[in-house]
Amino acid sequence: MKKNILVTGGAGFIGSHVVRLLVNEHPEYKIVNLDKLTYAGNLSNLNDIAGKPNYTFIKGDICDVTLISSVITTHDISHIIHLAAESHVDRSILNPLEFIQTNVLGTATLLDAAIKAWSGNMEEKLFYHISTDEVFGSLGSMGYFSETTPYNPHSPYSASKASSDHLVRAYHDTFGLPVVLSNCSNNFGSHQFPEKLIPLMIDHIRNNKPLPVYGKGENVRDWLWVEDHAKAISAVLHKGKNGHTYCIGGNNEWKNIDLVKTLCAVLDVKLERRPGTSEKLIAYVTDRPGHDARYAIDASKIQNELGWSPTPDFKWALEKTVDWYLANDAWLTEVTSGEYRKYYEAQYANR
Repeated sequence: MKKNILVTGGAGFIGSHVVRLLVNEHPEYKIVNLDKLTYAGNLSNLNDIAGKPNYTFIKGDICDVTLISSVITTHDISHIIHLAAESHVDRSILNPLEFIQTNVLGTATLLDAAIKAWSGNMEEKLFYHISTDEVFGSLGSMGYFSETTPYNPHSPYSASKASSDHLVRAYHDTFGLPVVLSNCSNNFGSHQFPEKLIPLMIDHIRNNKPLPVYGKGENVRDWLWVEDHAKAISAVLHKGKNGHTYCIGGNNEWKNIDLVKTLCAVLDVKLERRPGTSEKLIAYVTDRPGHDARYAIDASKIQNELGWSPTPDFKWALEKTVDWYLANDAWLTEVTSGEYRKYYEAQYANR
């Protein structure tokens, strides 16, 4: 069935992969990408599909009530995939209110606009909210997060995402809004803003800059390739059950320090450096406040019910990711310098 899908945050890291997948695999769908184009939103992420007839871009803020209502009605939106969010824990520690504004109030704005636009006819409608495993808090050395894990957020970022999750469920229970939710583990892949661990380390290694590692680097994360995540989102969109949550993970746990050392070894080969050269750049720094010890996801529900599974070869996906950043040096330089934003500021100055 034809779908008119609004993707919020579609010029960002995960969002651009989702938009690309849907535009290419479903030419019968109309995909509307709404993005505020903050530092993490970059339209060059979507150059390859920008001219497709089933794709439309709109610059805008999810907190803009008038705009959101207009977009939903003008484009006859039937499905919303909500990815727009402030997402970096370090930034949330520096500016918590910005995260509450976007992640909580922005989500509430979208939910309210959807209810008003779809009132009286909820059939073939869906609000899909994408969240994080960080809402569950921290694990010890054993166990996994699942769809029934109690919430226990420890940072302003994870607390804001937990709040938005609760709002989505409340609109489902109170107003009958058809919803699905998913909570994912740490993503990696191409087009990721280099404040996150893997692209940050790649950028620093290639420039012989220190590699900042929090504490002793013992924190453990489950790493999910973004292209696998996009496929999982498509699976939930098309086959997920109304009111259900799906945990999406890579079955792929790494200590931060082990991952950094692996990246050093991979890049030493690709940059034709002597083995061990890049590892000398590792610099241990003071741990951040509230740093969760371990995240790990039990993804058996989405695997069993929807038939999705992650790429089993992490090293292959990691090397593919490294190759992309090395081949797109200009992109990395542009986003780290912030030069790309000057165009958007000029292009959209009067809108």
